Amino acid sequence: MQAFVTRRIPREGLAALSQAGVCSIQQWDSDEPIPRSELLAGVAGKHGLLCVLSDQIDKEVLDAAGSNLKTISTLSVGVDHLALEEIKKRGIRVGYTPDILTDATAELSVALLLATCRRLPESVEEVKNGGWTTWKPLWMCGYGLSGSTVGIIGLGRIGQAVARRLKPFGVKKFLYTGSRPKPENAVEFQAEFVPLAKLAEESDFVVVTCSLTPDTKGVCNKDFFSRMKKTSVFINTSRGAVVNQEDLYQALVSGQIAAAGLDVTTPEPLPTDHPLLSLKNCVILPHIGSATYATRSAMSVLAANNLLAGLKEESMPSELQL
Repeated sequence: MQAFVTRRIPREGLAALSQAGVCSIQQWDSDEPIPRSELLAGVAGKHGLLCVLSDQIDKEVLDAAGSNLKTISTLSVGVDHLALEEIKKRGIRVGYTPDILTDATAELSVALLLATCRRLPESVEEVKNGGWTTWKPLWMCGYGLSGSTVGIIGLGRIGQAVARRLKPFGVKKFLYTGSRPKPENAVEFQAEFVPLAKLAEESDFVVVTCSLTPDTKGVCNKDFFSRMKKTSVFINTSRGAVVNQEDLYQALVSGQIAAAGLDVTTPEPLPTDHPLLSLKNCVILPHIGSATYATRSAMSVLAANNLLAGLKEESMPSELQL
């Protein structure tokens, strides 16, 4: 059997693949995205595919792979880059990497929230450019978590992990919204399930940790931002397409909301001349939610083991149920 790997992955994952003796490996050995033409050529005739979240695995790729393709393993928890209906139709199994990146992404979410609400990047820049002249009572003031209301859009694994880390900061109340109430997830934080509009209206901090679905695409839009407090801070570490970025820009420029922190954008990377990058009250990171050495290593091993199990027609450690 043959498998194609679309990116240079941590050596632990590659070792798991090569040492198993299950399949021969062809790899796009680069940190940079594989060109579309190389992807289409690389998957041809392969039995397995190990991809990353920036690879669009659509009908064209599946057609190029042909009938041999039985297993796709993605080095991600998100699967919005996979044409799932088409994959299901062809009887292809899918492995993914949930749980492993929960803690790292939650840590980054909290770090981004604190950096945004306390204006850390802006403050660092003032030190460097000479803007720091003396201590001033109101200079560089931001917003604190103590006594606040935090609204979480998507109280899944990552949403819960974020709430767990924010609770000791003295958060007074947690709100959450999603496709349905999840009392089993909410009980630890005494979080209240509310409609999206109410979450926007009552939250001092909004943290987006939901999956990207047809229902969540563009859900954070002009109407949503118009309901938020002028002192509210908006954080997104889920997927860029959950947010209408033009509406977010207007909300930030007009003072409709205080600040925003994004680890995900549309597109990725965000063009360096994008209007959001001109704003002092918008902190943007390059999609580094899971970027710890230990997390990425563990993700690569799980992705490798998912691929191997699929090729051997065995139970995967983490299989997406289609």
